[in-house]
Amino acid sequence: MKLLRLNYTLIALFSISSATIAQKPIWDLDDLQSRVLQNNDTLYVVNFWATWCKPCVAELPFFENQGTEFKTKAVKIILVSLDFKKDLNKMTEFAIKKELKNEIAMLSAGNPDIWIDKISPQWSGAIPATAFFKNNKLIHFYEGEFSNEELKTTIKNQMK
Repeated sequence: MKLLRLNYTLIALFSISSATIAQKPIWDLDDLQSRVLQNNDTLYVVNFWATWCKPCVAELPFFENQGTEFKTKAVKIILVSLDFKKDLNKMTEFAIKKELKNEIAMLSAGNPDIWIDKISPQWSGAIPATAFFKNNKLIHFYEGEFSNEELKTTIKNQMK
């Protein structure tokens, strides 16, 4: 019964939200890879964040700004929450409150010691972290907090 109530709550939250929660809100590593490892000219900017991470939350508006700025370009920004799977409702409410419009999903991929290197061998596991994918491969990785201008410049540089 609790699960049914949670599902109805999530459906209600998704329907009233301006946030763009992925159709399947919890991804495993295969879901993430199938979403961003595309053989096309689109630049996929994947930001790894969490609701409890202060620097992550501070830079989210910059990803929103760039999502709007590059909306007509071949750029897709995806916000991947590393909150615990049990906190999906909390993450969803956070996304609604912050009016996040970029695509949002939660990663539940098991042991981070295994999947972090599959994202980028450069990644220590700290967040925020951002991976840039294009033409079926990782082309740039950045661990740390972006400023709005740094993010904009990095996206422009990776589009080339």
